Amino acid sequence: MNIGLILELAKRDITEKYSGSTLGALWNFIYPLVDIFIFTVIFANLMGSRLPGSSSVYAYGFYLTSGVVAWNAFSNTVLRTATVFLDKKHIITKVKVDLSSFPLYIAISESITFVVTMGVFLFLLLISGYGVKPLVLFVPLIYLVQQLFAYSLGFLIAIFVVFVRDLREIIRIALQFWFWFTPIVYVYDILPEYVKKIMIYNPAFTFIHAYHSVFIYDQSPDLKAILFLCLLSFAILLCAGITFKKLERDVRDFI
Repeated sequence: MNIGLILELAKRDITEKYSGSTLGALWNFIYPLVDIFIFTVIFANLMGSRLPGSSSVYAYGFYLTSGVVAWNAFSNTVLRTATVFLDKKHIITKVKVDLSSFPLYIAISESITFVVTMGVFLFLLLISGYGVKPLVLFVPLIYLVQQLFAYSLGFLIAIFVVFVRDLREIIRIALQFWFWFTPIVYVYDILPEYVKKIMIYNPAFTFIHAYHSVFIYDQSPDLKAILFLCLLSFAILLCAGITFKKLERDVRDFI
């Protein structure tokens, strides 16, 4: 693993996306901040959306924000990791890199955006009077497991995307369905009982519900569910590693 190369790629990923614009890398953070503003101000004050069981006008906005911020980091990591071998083939074909660790720069880049966005979210929680409880200390653990799952899943898919290019679009569509199957915009409690029973098999529900527990419901996250997701992530990563080892030569040839 070339740590220096990964860190340099992460730096470029943040700075080059909007190179040439006046604000440059700041656009990476402006878009998430606009989302937070819309969720907390538009939904709460103008649309009058309320979270069942809470009297706070900001509760639903914060519920939505905590889920969307986490989902964006997760889905961006999965999608971008899944297509990284094709997106960066101009580097891979010219520089000898360890392809198994190469996509890590995406996880680092997305994590920086997450940290900045989450920092603004915590600031809003404080100034709104909603408050930040000590349970927020669980957030790094939840995020670590979430991103481990995202990277493992994305890396496994990336191997096959090289051979089946249409998988890129299939993954985009799948993530859209996954988003709406996960209680991010709506509340888990309103779901029919049979859907609740199915929901426990949704890995994204594990970490989204954990964020909601910490920020909205003032409860400790389900650590057993987090542990299971962690073990699932390692299992997928192991599967991806074995598959990549067998197909690495073909992957490099097809790139």
